[in-house]
Amino acid sequence: MKILVVEDDEAVANVLSLLLSRHNYAVEVAADGQIAWELIEVYDYDLILLDVLLPKLDGISLCQRLRSHGYQMPILLLTGQDNSQDKAIGLDAGADDYIVKPFEQQELLARIRALLRRASVNPAPVLEWGSLQLNPATGEVTYAENLLSLTPKEYALLELFLRNSRRVFSYGAIQDHLWAYEDVPSEDAVRTHIKTLRQKLRTAGAPADSIETVYGIGYRLKPLESKAKNRQLESFNLPSTAKDEPIEQQTLTALSGVWNRFKARVNKQIEILQQAATALMNQALDRELRQQAEQEAHTLAGSLGTFGFTEGSQLANRIERLLQAGESLKQNEIVCLCELVAALRQEVKQAPEELNVATYEEPIDGSDPRPLLLVVDSDRPWAEQVVKEAASWGFRGAIASTLVQATARLEEQSPTIALFDPTIAQPTEDSLTLLVKLNNWTPPIPVLVCTAQGSLTERLEVARLGGQAFLHKPVTPTQTLEAVLQVQQRVEMFRQIGICGVTAVRVMIVDDDPKILAALRTLLEPWGLQVTTLEDPQQFCQILEATLPDLLILDVGMPNVSGIELCRIVRNDSHWGSLPIIFLTAHIDSSTVNQVFATGADDFVSKPIVGPELVSRILNRLERIQLLRSRTEIDQMTMVYNRQKSVQATNQLLCLARQQGQPLCLAFLDIDCLKQINDRYGYSTGDIVLRQCGQLLRQIFQQQAVVARWVGEEFVVTLYGATKAEGVERLFRVSQTLRQQRFTSTDRDRQFRVTVSAGIAQYPDDGTDLDSLYRAARAALHQSKLAGCDCIFSAGTSSSILASS
Repeated sequence: MKILVVEDDEAVANVLSLLLSRHNYAVEVAADGQIAWELIEVYDYDLILLDVLLPKLDGISLCQRLRSHGYQMPILLLTGQDNSQDKAIGLDAGADDYIVKPFEQQELLARIRALLRRASVNPAPVLEWGSLQLNPATGEVTYAENLLSLTPKEYALLELFLRNSRRVFSYGAIQDHLWAYEDVPSEDAVRTHIKTLRQKLRTAGAPADSIETVYGIGYRLKPLESKAKNRQLESFNLPSTAKDEPIEQQTLTALSGVWNRFKARVNKQIEILQQAATALMNQALDRELRQQAEQEAHTLAGSLGTFGFTEGSQLANRIERLLQAGESLKQNEIVCLCELVAALRQEVKQAPEELNVATYEEPIDGSDPRPLLLVVDSDRPWAEQVVKEAASWGFRGAIASTLVQATARLEEQSPTIALFDPTIAQPTEDSLTLLVKLNNWTPPIPVLVCTAQGSLTERLEVARLGGQAFLHKPVTPTQTLEAVLQVQQRVEMFRQIGICGVTAVRVMIVDDDPKILAALRTLLEPWGLQVTTLEDPQQFCQILEATLPDLLILDVGMPNVSGIELCRIVRNDSHWGSLPIIFLTAHIDSSTVNQVFATGADDFVSKPIVGPELVSRILNRLERIQLLRSRTEIDQMTMVYNRQKSVQATNQLLCLARQQGQPLCLAFLDIDCLKQINDRYGYSTGDIVLRQCGQLLRQIFQQQAVVARWVGEEFVVTLYGATKAEGVERLFRVSQTLRQQRFTSTDRDRQFRVTVSAGIAQYPDDGTDLDSLYRAARAALHQSKLAGCDCIFSAGTSSSILASS
């Protein structure tokens, strides 16, 4: 973790620097407030240790400036004034804590650890990842109780990963977090630290790939498999990899499939270039053909490199420049154009080396890492065509022609996804039992039903039993695999980013080249992004309003309406004015770049697109979006969701429950007698009760529910996939745990205990929409109050569970 010490007393600054460095922090020192501000504008710091009395810009003014500019890192004030007024001024300016000089070293370190926990994604006092534990208070690191001996930089590197367990860190980000600006090492040095850390973890018993490399981006802790019930989903942050396959392999495999789909179109584009070259040679090139050829060359220059044809992009770029010259071309330039077109035709006949999936290393156990598609269909020839086509889409395939074979395949291979025709057995009711079995498998196997029978009754039955999609035969293998890929990506998105009150991040892409659109979808969807593509910019406004994107990607050069013109439309709209916009452009000359940013772009990526670069830029933008969202969605007193976010999240879960046929519980909890606590002990004590109640709810429900503060002393909890009996059990645990805690009033001389009352309702038994569920749960809460508090009522019952029982 990186700390900036802002202190004009050189002796004190040296002591602080030495103390913090010995405790594995990267430390930088600024002697005045102005230097500190300039450093903060350039570098990222995890915490600011700030003296109040500073030359040029005092600590209070610097603190106010940081907060007014949106900086959120914790600020710990160093002050020689021990009076309440000075402390209040500092805290009101935006500081998180203060410590009075002279200070005890252990107290300072403890306050720093507390502030870093508060700001961390993982705020636990002891940082954990499976059997790995790091204790910041003692500096000890253990794996399965085996003590690891780490260098200070290895310790700091591991702490960085543990505090941000789902974030991917590039070399630059690691350097910025762990080294002072004057001591930044080379990338090779960073690699060496990661390599030795991996070796020490492996020696202690940790998996060899505990710290994984994310293709082209950086490093992170490998996401742990969820230990919760399969119907419960993880929370949103950066996405984890698929079950058995790293994202880079999924992406390159899928890009290879996209290229195979568009090869014929590329050949047609080259044919137009050939026609234009021939017409030029015969001095018969008309304006329409020249413009068409120029557009096709521009499109190929921007797309071929994305699919591994770097030389092809360069050839197309040269062709475009020659075509722009038009009739002014000399004879030798026309000959050169013909040769370039011939070279381009030859280039695209080659297999793109960067997308050759056969170059991947096999896993240690020698198994095929691709997801397995199980085709359950009595039409063997059709099933074989699908399995053959599946290889181009990054799947391996298996066929079962009978229910018996399907069951055997299920036990032997545990497929990733299934394609199923219910007519494989008669009556079809018998075969639908397989659909139920697949849906109840651990983990559940998504199923696409593909059949010639397609009545409304049959489609409803498929949906009720958990089918993810319905295809009506006849359907081609390509159409089938498109649907399979969509379902797999949708399921992976839910597994990776979860549905616990968080909407999937929506990205809208506008480009007139369908190859680029398909490639970008393939690049971005494995990261849990919900992608909408648009080839015709004339439909821009309608699609923008319909999809409500969180981020917009625009191609600069498009016929009829350019990306720059679309950007102006967005920036002139008060509703969309702050929407992040990234431009794609094949031209990176200064005039184009200046025009892009002058129009209102946030960033640009040059074509041909380098996948990791685009992903990095998008994820950086989305991190900022997520930060802004959290400020508007989190109740700052209790650090759970606020009421508005609760309504939104519960509506999402309710829709999912309807689609999947799952139960959903909604519960209201009320802290008993909080008004009396406020009156007797003061509002500051009441705030402590609220905060601890929020913390307890977060701990008990973790990521398996939407927890929110409704109003005042009321909390609401939404449990997806849980029955009332399960919900009551969890609420009872909350009530019992809270009753065992002793609260102390802020004047430190009086202790008291707190109880809660609760009411719970279940979808669809007690309500089929949000309003009816709220009313049922509130009515049950009212019953618990009438019964004397400290108890839990279920909607539709007249008996309760007492917390004291």
